[in-house]
Amino acid sequence: METILDIGRAVFPLLVTASIVVFVIKRLEHKYKRGTLGKKETTSAQTLLDSLIPLGMLAGVFVSIIISLFFDIQMFSIMGYGAGAGFLFGYIAYEWYSDQPEENTN
Repeated sequence: METILDIGRAVFPLLVTASIVVFVIKRLEHKYKRGTLGKKETTSAQTLLDSLIPLGMLAGVFVSIIISLFFDIQMFSIMGYGAGAGFLFGYIAYEWYSDQPEENTN
């Protein structure tokens, strides 16, 4: 019984992260098919827009490592949760930034 619980503790963060990733990918696929993906006029703004999801994942992993240092949580499992949460927050930032109008600096 203890082995089953250990396996569950190892697999559950993967399942949570995978479900978040599938949700985000399906939302982006739906936006792509409708032609409403975020587009920016300048290349630097478009590069930032395209980098928000991976940056969110990195930030989530860094925060999860810091949390695991202060609390008694296994680093392996908290990194899975951090990556999933960062992926979701990166997608939310992507949606928010793609709706913001660009300012002209003329």
